[in-house]
Amino acid sequence: MKIQAPFPVYFYPQLICILIYFSYIPIMALPTFTLVTPSFQQAAFLAETMDSVLKQNYPALEYIVMDGGSTDGSVDIITSRAEKLHYWQSEKDNGQYAAIADGFAKSDGEVMGWINSDDMLFPGTLHLVGQLFEKFPEVEWITSLLPVTWNKTGQATHVGQKKGFCKNYFMKGLNLSTPGKSARGCIQQESTFWRRSLWEKAGAGFDPEFPLAGDFDLWARFFRHAALVGVGSLLSGFRMHGDQRSITQRERYYHEALKSLKKHGGKQELGLPSWIRDSGLGACWPLRVLPSRGWVQPTRNIRWSMDQETWVLCEEWITQ
Repeated sequence: MKIQAPFPVYFYPQLICILIYFSYIPIMALPTFTLVTPSFQQAAFLAETMDSVLKQNYPALEYIVMDGGSTDGSVDIITSRAEKLHYWQSEKDNGQYAAIADGFAKSDGEVMGWINSDDMLFPGTLHLVGQLFEKFPEVEWITSLLPVTWNKTGQATHVGQKKGFCKNYFMKGLNLSTPGKSARGCIQQESTFWRRSLWEKAGAGFDPEFPLAGDFDLWARFFRHAALVGVGSLLSGFRMHGDQRSITQRERYYHEALKSLKKHGGKQELGLPSWIRDSGLGACWPLRVLPSRGWVQPTRNIRWSMDQETWVLCEEWITQ
């Protein structure tokens, strides 16, 4: 018995081309991604950081490593992975934030972020972030609601739980860690990503007035243009090993952040209002109904819907 082909033979080459085209649609839909790693004398951790990025196998990644002229073996680590990098250099620079800005200037990715040379991404982070920016075009910057801390050996030792973020709380200094005390709403830099369009609207660079708190000042500038959206997923982690500037110079960072806050029209909330927030009384019903005091604020979070089996953008209310 002769079997009739479902399509004429001459149509098969066109059919193969169509199938190949549609098989690449999910990859093509992901935005281009620029990620920068600034580094100096971090050979002890650099390989783990770079591998946490490169093993993501993101199809449209511009990964850039800006080394400040290390002499501890960092260059060997970078060159062994150089063919997978968009760009790298090892030479004296003008500091961490200048190096990051120079790296961004050598790229054109639609989504941006940076990860320091002792921190690490979770598997699948870049794909998730790319998918979320593609799915929610109205979202301009995101950060994790579940910030993670690694120890020196790379073990996850703590997972925080954030309720959300809003400009009102940020301008009151509620996302700022004070010396000896961590803020409940602190924005984890390595878990924060944004669109290049927002970077350009905010000035496309870092203010040299804040050599330590450059990230905090950047968030203040971002908040002038867009709301920060929280994501209910593990994205990245901060490695605690005692030698980084954010720990050894925490008080200086704090004072720089206060200066940035003032520059952008904010002021740290202290006294009775601060005590009420810390005690949890701000969540009580009599105070929650006082919107003028800002005890309850709207926020937007992206969470996984078990019913819909997809990520959804939620309007929520938070107290802090």
